Amino acid sequence: MGRLQDKVAIITGAGRKKGLGEGIARRFAEEGATVVITDIGKASGDHLPANHIGTSEEMEEVAAALREETGGNVHTMVCDVRSEDDISRTIADTVSQFGKLDIVVNNAGIGYIMKPLMEMSIDEWDVVLDVNLRGPFLFTKHAAQVFIRQGFGGRIINIASQAAKSPAPLLVHYTSSKHGMIGLTRTAAAELGEYGITSNAVCPNHVTTGLGAIQNARRGEVLGKDTDGVLDFRKAKIPLGRVGLASDTANACVFLASDEAAYITGEAMNVSGGEEMH
Repeated sequence: MGRLQDKVAIITGAGRKKGLGEGIARRFAEEGATVVITDIGKASGDHLPANHIGTSEEMEEVAAALREETGGNVHTMVCDVRSEDDISRTIADTVSQFGKLDIVVNNAGIGYIMKPLMEMSIDEWDVVLDVNLRGPFLFTKHAAQVFIRQGFGGRIINIASQAAKSPAPLLVHYTSSKHGMIGLTRTAAAELGEYGITSNAVCPNHVTTGLGAIQNARRGEVLGKDTDGVLDFRKAKIPLGRVGLASDTANACVFLASDEAAYITGEAMNVSGGEEMH
C-alpha cells in the first residue's frame, strides 16, 4: 500500500517529457494514486508555441509511459489553466470519472521568456502571470469547493520556485508570479483550514528539465559559459554540491500529499540543497 493509495490527484502542466510534472506524476502513481495529468494540448499565440507546451500527443505519450513504468492509473485531460471554464470542467470530469478529488498540484508554469525588466512587454508579463498565478488561483478556488462538498478535506500543492524567495534576474514576471504564489498559498491555508484543506508550496531551485535547459542556455549567454560551465556555476552555490532533480521536488510533493503532512499548511518548503534557506 502506497502513501497515496486510493487518492485522486490532478497535476497541471504535466504533459512534457522530463518535466517536473512528469516526475511528480510518476511518484504519485508509484504511491498508489489515480493521477490525472493536464496540459494545454496545443499552441496558443506567440508566447505559448508548440515547442514550449505539452501537446495532446506528447501528454498521451507521457501518460502511456508512466502507466507502463509504474503500473499505475494515469490519465490525461486537456486544460488551459488560464480558462476558468477549462478548470471547472477538468475538476468536474475528474470527479465524474473517478468518484472524488483529493489532491491538486499546481505545476503549470512559464519560465522560458527571459529578458531584462526594461525590455519586457506587457503581453509577456500578462501571459506569465496568467499561467503561473491566475491558474493556481482558479484551481484552488474550484478544487476547494469540491473538497468542502465532499467533506473530507483535501490537499493543494503549489509548485513555486526559489524565485518565490529570492530575485531571479531576467525573470521579473516569473519572480513576481512565484512570490505571488506564496501569498496565494498562505491565504488559502488561512481560509480553508477549517475544512481540513491544506495548502502548501514547494520551492525548488534549478532543475535541468526541458525548461531548465532553456534557462541554462540563456544564463550561459549572459555569463559567457557553456552548459557545463553554467551547471558548475549553479553547483558552486549549493551546499549539497549538485543541482536539483525532478525526483527531489516529486518526493516533497508526495510527503505534503500524504497523511504524514496532515498538520502542515501555509508552508513554502525549500527543496534546494541548501541554496535557499529562508
